[in-house]
Amino acid sequence: MDFELSQDHVMLRDTVRSFCEEKVRPHARKWDQTCEFPWEVVKELGEMGCLGVTVPEELGGAGMDPLALAIVVEEISRYDGSLGLTVASHNGLGTNHIRFFGTDEQKKRWVPDLASGKKLAAWGLTEAGSGSDAAGLRTTAVRKGDGWVINGTKMWITQGSVGDTFVILAITDKAKKQKGITAFVVEKDTPGFSTNPIHGKLGMRSSDTAELVLEDVEVPDSHRIGEVNHGFIDTLKILDRGRITIGALSVGLGLGALEAATQYAQEREAFGKPIAAFQAIQWKLADMATEMEAARLLVYQAACLAGEGKPFSIQASMGKLYASEVATKACSEAIQIHGGYGYTDEFPVERALRDAKLCEIGEGTSEVQRMVIARHLLADR
Repeated sequence: MDFELSQDHVMLRDTVRSFCEEKVRPHARKWDQTCEFPWEVVKELGEMGCLGVTVPEELGGAGMDPLALAIVVEEISRYDGSLGLTVASHNGLGTNHIRFFGTDEQKKRWVPDLASGKKLAAWGLTEAGSGSDAAGLRTTAVRKGDGWVINGTKMWITQGSVGDTFVILAITDKAKKQKGITAFVVEKDTPGFSTNPIHGKLGMRSSDTAELVLEDVEVPDSHRIGEVNHGFIDTLKILDRGRITIGALSVGLGLGALEAATQYAQEREAFGKPIAAFQAIQWKLADMATEMEAARLLVYQAACLAGEGKPFSIQASMGKLYASEVATKACSEAIQIHGGYGYTDEFPVERALRDAKLCEIGEGTSEVQRMVIARHLLADR
């Protein structure tokens, strides 16, 4: 068992951290306030290989492992949770669905542009009435000649209005419910396909979120990803990997809040000395540091298992569950340490708390993670 990062992973971490210090930290507050999607920085991340971290080099990616992706998402999220979410979802959901379950021809057609950041991916599973309950999905795909006609709406889709390549999950056999779901690629300029941006979010404000509307959208069978009625099984595998990246996003947010709180506690004085000298503050920092380190180890364990081709589903759920909840707690404690200033947007900790809350909801709520973990435990008995 080796707890040291490889030289390549360290170089990657330091490169992303330096980039974020220069290009993300100075602008994250403004992006949050204006809900501005940071196009230029996203394009630069694509040029750096951060939008195709685990994509094989022959498909235009960086050819690294899931741990590398976790490191990238963690580092970016220290500075901006919204940007971390963009990178996590692009890599882990839409791009991965095509890469893992598409044909060689489909991979060559769509993945290189996604891996380079020339185009952005979005993944359409969630609907207004179906999130955790995939059986409640209502979007349909009906055969028409050599193709399919898709009708329905998707909700809370990351990269929904800025994306180019959408993986849409639709019912192809209603009688089979979730076992009758199939995945399709829909490109943004397809007739009948439109998006409605969603504003007024609590956090992740500069991450693009939208409703997708599909009205008699026709796609050829060559746009079908995977076997007919096998989309839900493939989706579960995608979600397992996505939970690693959301866990890493949580770790980044929590560590960013810890770093901000530690610095503030050393600078802020009360009763004639820095508040870091008080045991009450020290214990908060100690608990935050311990819990975030434990969260990181859980997430990294899941990422390493995935990279080795070993089962990792329960570890991904544990990492995502624990990291998201302790990140929210760490961000809340960071605000407490900042006092009244922490309640304003003058300091980044209030933004981190708003962003962290999403991590307890997206990619399967905390309640769903506990269900997944319990099922694994009971199945082993």
